[in-house]
Amino acid sequence: MSVTTTNQIESTPPDRTRGLLTDLGDCWRRLPNKELFLALLAGWVALVQCLGSSTFGYIPTPSLLYWMYNSYTAPFTEDSQGVLIPIVVLVLFYQKRKALLALPLRVWGPGLGLLGAACLLHMTGYVVQQQRLSVIAFFLGIYGIMGVAWGPEFLRKSFFPFFLFGFCIPLGGMLTSVSFPLRVMVSQMVALVGQVMGVDVVRDGTRLLGGEGRFEYDVAAACSGIRSLIATVAIATIYAFTAFRQPWKRLVLLASALPLAVAGNVFRMLIIVLAGEWRGQAAGAYVHESSFWGLLPYLPPIIGMLLLGRWMGEEDPDPAAAAPGAKS
Repeated sequence: MSVTTTNQIESTPPDRTRGLLTDLGDCWRRLPNKELFLALLAGWVALVQCLGSSTFGYIPTPSLLYWMYNSYTAPFTEDSQGVLIPIVVLVLFYQKRKALLALPLRVWGPGLGLLGAACLLHMTGYVVQQQRLSVIAFFLGIYGIMGVAWGPEFLRKSFFPFFLFGFCIPLGGMLTSVSFPLRVMVSQMVALVGQVMGVDVVRDGTRLLGGEGRFEYDVAAACSGIRSLIATVAIATIYAFTAFRQPWKRLVLLASALPLAVAGNVFRMLIIVLAGEWRGQAAGAYVHESSFWGLLPYLPPIIGMLLLGRWMGEEDPDPAAAAPGAKS
């Protein structure tokens, strides 16, 4: 009879077994100056929560954070991407975690200058009742706090993910001068394409009318494509700066956002018109209100950007960080 004295220990690579929370916890433990960062961040958030907005019209609260949330979630808002951008930023920070942790992280006094500038900008926005200035100041302040806690190299490496918070600035009615020309352009293109396809559709201003009164749709402000345009620009920015290093390739992708967003909105309105031509006004209205069909404007831009990226040739945006043997 033989006796086995060795302990059988399952050996699997630790990177495969530990979960996301464990990985995040490990990254957090390795970060220096966490207490300083959290203390400054808590004070900054308390300021914008208690003295964030001086306008008590439709939103009776001094909280800038609540004002932002309301802007992102209000009915017919054109700023709904503001809810998703923080998640995207956190994901990008997680992807860059090894490169960030490998930096010489240290307390950096000049970062207080950024925080001070953010305070002045917020005070200006508070006095003149311009919450958008305070929103810019809020994110600039967080950026400055990261600089104070972790130094200039951390700010440089994290600039792009943090830059995406610019899409969290609520624009709302500021885009009226852009939305009306888009409404006219979309209605013109839908009418033209519809006629080429043999659909009896005519344009009257921003209205699309079917023959014999089968349907009547208006390319209203909410259908101008501003929401899909902002989302497309955000997607193009993320794709350009994560997949490419050469400036001309990034510029090509960013320049493609507008025509691709217009093409996506024309595609959606054309589907609505075709539904109205086929089954009447109610069918087109159903397509218009459907959440599933509401995703249509994003298909042409995403497909177009992927094809454009394939044509230009995707590349590693940060070969040093991705090189084998890079410090983590």
